[in-house]
Amino acid sequence: MNLLLDTHVALWAIADSPALPAAGRALIADPGNEVWVSAVSVWEIAIKHALGRGDMPVSGEDALQWFGEAGYRLLSIMPAHAAAVGALPPHHQDPFDRLLVAQARAEPLRLVTHDAAVARYGAEILLI
Repeated sequence: MNLLLDTHVALWAIADSPALPAAGRALIADPGNEVWVSAVSVWEIAIKHALGRGDMPVSGEDALQWFGEAGYRLLSIMPAHAAAVGALPPHHQDPFDRLLVAQARAEPLRLVTHDAAVARYGAEILLI
């Protein structure tokens, strides 16, 4: 299965955080799954870190390096992904999450999240 990690899930995974639920840890560790991280997540991390938010202790550069070291594949943002955001119902207002959902639908990938609002988008979403 092709998995796209939501930003918080990707950060929990590279930090080996106890916040990562066992179901998510198992999905990421399964050798039959290909794990992807989007440029959207790197962008979100970089912006929030630069703003000095306490919930974003790593820089975008560091996160990008750690995602690479973890063997995660990187997904670019394509114009079709951006356009697909317009067709999404307003379940969630966070632009980063909406773009991740649009990417999951377009590719197709399964978006792994711990955010119940994101999970409302349907079958492409795996709530852990």
